Amino acid sequence: QVQLVESGGGLAQTGGSLTLSCVAYGDIDRYNGMAWFRQYPGMPFRESELVAAADGGDGIKYASAVKGRFTLTRDSAKTTVSLEMNKLKPDATAVYYCSIGDYEDGEFFPAAGYWGQGTQVTITS
Repeated sequence: QVQLVESGGGLAQTGGSLTLSCVAYGDIDRYNGMAWFRQYPGMPFRESELVAAADGGDGIKYASAVKGRFTLTRDSAKTTVSLEMNKLKPDATAVYYCSIGDYEDGEFFPAAGYWGQGTQVTITS
């Protein structure tokens, strides 16, 4: 069993910054990657998009829309992943979910059934 506990998020103005954090507990050693996904308003969860993923080493993947503005980091124990979001735009408004899974050859494959509780990010213009 794995539990993912998220913190951060909230309200920010366009151009502002927010940081999300996620701590993983339980049987996490079987997975080498962690990631953040986001679910846009009115869209089903199954259509959530990958924001960023990392394997705990040098492997990091970003969605093209956030490259250069968002930074994903993992701690050395590989139990925590943080997403620093800068120069935020209104289109970043979404519910953000933490995920754990396998990061292979630049692709992230979330483990089924293990998601954070979701944290709302709202960007005002």
